[in-house]
Amino acid sequence: MTETTTPGTHPATDGPEPTPSGTAQPGTPGTELPPDPEEARDPVRPDYPRQWEADIVASDGRIVHLRPIVPSDADALLAFHQQLSDRTRYLRYFGPYPRIPPRDLERFVTVDHHKRVAFVALLGDEIIAVGRYEGLDDPKRPEAPVTSAEVAFVVRDDHQGRGLGSILLEHLAAAARERGLDRFEAEVLVENHTMVRVFREAGYQVRRAFAEGVLHLEFDIDPTERSIAVRDSREQAAEARSVTNVLHPTSVAVIGASTDPAKIGHAVLANLLKANFTGPVYPVNADARSVRGVRAYASVTDIPDPVDLAVVAIPAAGVDEVMDSCLEKGVKALVVVSSGFADAGADGISAERKLVTEARAHGMRVIGPNALGVANLADEVRLNATLAPELPARGRVGFFCQSGALGTAILASAQSRGLGLSTFVSAGNRADVSANDLLQYWQTDAETDVVLLYLETFGNPRKFGRLARRLARTKPVVAVKSGRNASPARLREAAVPIDDASVRALFEQSGVIRVETIAQLFDTALLLAYQPLPRGRRVAVVGNSTALNVLVGDALIDEGMVAAADPVDVGAAATPEEFAGAVEAALAATGPDEADSLVVVFVPPIATPGAEYARVVRERTAGSDKPVAAVFLAVEGVPAELAQPLPDGRPGPGSVPSYASPERAVQALSRVARYAAWRSQPVGEFVRPEGIDLEAARAVVARFGIEDRERALTDDEAVELLSCFGIPLIAFRRVRGAEAVERAADELGYPIALKAVGERWRHRTDLVGVRLDLGSAAAVRRAFADLERVTGRDEVYVQRMAPRGPSCVLEVAEDPSFGSLLSFGLSGMATQLLDDRAFRVVPLTAEDATALVRAPRAAPLLTGYRGSEPVRLEALEDLALRVAVMADELPEVRSLALDPVLAGVEGASVTGARVVLGPPPSRDDQGPRRLR
Repeated sequence: MTETTTPGTHPATDGPEPTPSGTAQPGTPGTELPPDPEEARDPVRPDYPRQWEADIVASDGRIVHLRPIVPSDADALLAFHQQLSDRTRYLRYFGPYPRIPPRDLERFVTVDHHKRVAFVALLGDEIIAVGRYEGLDDPKRPEAPVTSAEVAFVVRDDHQGRGLGSILLEHLAAAARERGLDRFEAEVLVENHTMVRVFREAGYQVRRAFAEGVLHLEFDIDPTERSIAVRDSREQAAEARSVTNVLHPTSVAVIGASTDPAKIGHAVLANLLKANFTGPVYPVNADARSVRGVRAYASVTDIPDPVDLAVVAIPAAGVDEVMDSCLEKGVKALVVVSSGFADAGADGISAERKLVTEARAHGMRVIGPNALGVANLADEVRLNATLAPELPARGRVGFFCQSGALGTAILASAQSRGLGLSTFVSAGNRADVSANDLLQYWQTDAETDVVLLYLETFGNPRKFGRLARRLARTKPVVAVKSGRNASPARLREAAVPIDDASVRALFEQSGVIRVETIAQLFDTALLLAYQPLPRGRRVAVVGNSTALNVLVGDALIDEGMVAAADPVDVGAAATPEEFAGAVEAALAATGPDEADSLVVVFVPPIATPGAEYARVVRERTAGSDKPVAAVFLAVEGVPAELAQPLPDGRPGPGSVPSYASPERAVQALSRVARYAAWRSQPVGEFVRPEGIDLEAARAVVARFGIEDRERALTDDEAVELLSCFGIPLIAFRRVRGAEAVERAADELGYPIALKAVGERWRHRTDLVGVRLDLGSAAAVRRAFADLERVTGRDEVYVQRMAPRGPSCVLEVAEDPSFGSLLSFGLSGMATQLLDDRAFRVVPLTAEDATALVRAPRAAPLLTGYRGSEPVRLEALEDLALRVAVMADELPEVRSLALDPVLAGVEGASVTGARVVLGPPPSRDDQGPRRLR
């Protein structure tokens, strides 16, 4: 495959000048550059766009570093060109081009990063691909700004087929858009099928013209729905492949494999051997001939066969010494179990960054440092590259955790409860591979049905939300997020400071089942791993204890579940067969007593073993499409009597999990029922209401000069900006003096409201700064005099009265990691005291907007509470969507509040607005693919 294209014969391109016939002329061979200009002597110009540098995962899961070209790349570019095959050079330059002459070489490596842009893809210090665009002047208007460019790239033959052409196109297009361009053109030989496919499959609307064996292609480079989908699909496949390289190695080297049983290098090697890893294991120890009976090697480079995965178990100070050997050996991934990096302070942070930078530069991904390790329990792999001596049985649950310290306890707890795992990754300091990478992997992993996460921090929360929302549609995701009650100072010190409202909103939108503790994590996981999802929230209860049945009923009420019928109490003297009959009847009930799930409670009477009762529960519920949770007191997990064994003896589908208390059983059922309801809803679409003019809005923002500071908009400016999004404010005037007030009231029309000016008087619950329902000039004069006396100012807002209705507040705040967060709540002191607001992360789907306005506890006030007239919720949803589009499309909006919004039968009326603009924050989940 040849991932190449050509700049054709355009004289402004970076290729050799054309001959009159249009055939490429190679020019005079040579490698000497003329004297460098001043900027070439300084390889990094002041305007060098560092923000364009990126580490990208190629389609084979290896890392490629992308950066703009600089003059000092000349020698590497020459070496790159010499390694191209004759055919690749022919397809790139439309003819033989064996050497780059000095004149062309200077032009190739000297660009302005504006009209002429070039990227190099690097593996170590070697260039493996080059992409560039050259701005095209309009021959009819040479003075006009450049809006179109000719694009070209070429990939070294031994790196073709890795998707580098697509990666270069993505990043070139993003750079061009940043520089104000909107279209690419390219000339491609008809026989260059690979390059034609790169353009065709990029997701752009490509226009073609054919002449004399050459295809002329043109396409707009603004992102389209299809191009974004293509980008995300390629990202998913590449990042999943990079995790596959970690979890499916064909060989493993343990660097620092020690003969001392007290050392971690000894423990990792012992665990790999004990698990019967299906490939070769190579101890690396310069001072030993063998470790645990396996031949040892002084260095990774001494190993005669390829090494896919290296587990690094030496002190942090010595990691640099083994990096070069791993890079030289072509190791695909590192698992660093050593501590002493970011966990050890500032010096450790620098060492950790250096470790990841060097690993990525040579195509490797890193788990850790300070990681417990990785495991894959599949029979064809049997990988235990962890410090945990025992692993749970093989199952269909994937587990990711950040904490190495908790990892061993987590694995032991899963084993004791009978929860089988498919894969396990402890990322430690999470310097490279994060939960997002594992979500990509589990999306297409046929061996994983349920995903468990223990998270301390987020790397890229916006990306996490996108990936989790997609994954949760087919596989449940259960997460513990630690630090819920961290102090504000602790939040500021965190790598990514996030408050709990943001996390809650993100998880709710993404369908992630949030739990507060590790115990709740396993309670929920057991039900998801072995039982079907419920179709609703109606629960049947069968037990042999009236007291415990009552506890189940109380728990159902607490969790918002519904009892399908009165609990069935079979009595303490019931036989196993009688108990089984009651269970069968509860599952088979129809009509008003039909249940969506079943809770079975059993307290063993004196001298009556519970094993037989457990066996009949398992047998009589086998094959049911309704989930069953058991409460065999003091029994947690899946004991043998409640397990539906697979051929190898492991618990399989239909196994009934047991909980130590009725409350825990019902809580697990409630979480699963909420998830099932979320999953049954239609997949939300990101919608844009009609009447939004983004170009006008961006023009308004551009006038305000917010490059380096925040700025609160004036009333008129806020009205102008909001109108671009179809958000009108109830007509108002800001005036001084009694005469101006009366005149404004006459112009607006009665009844009107007067509002005091100044933050001190805004939105006070006692309404001391507001006078409402003024129906005449006399009432206006009296109200103005009253406000002037109270505030000491003769300036007020005069506003036409809006239709009556509940008062609401819509606000946008900028979370430092999530981006824009939208909140909704009803106005009032009680709402403020209880913080009764609902949150959603921008952007919003139509379903998100529907959920947002119905989520506050006070939302029944909008739907006819105690006989009040229901408001038009659709108007509030539309308003929420408009605000969300504004926050998403204009990152300069740092905060916004519509307060109050009066919800009525006819619609929603915005009576006040505050908008603050500022320099836009970085959004890591937008733009072309890149690792954080």
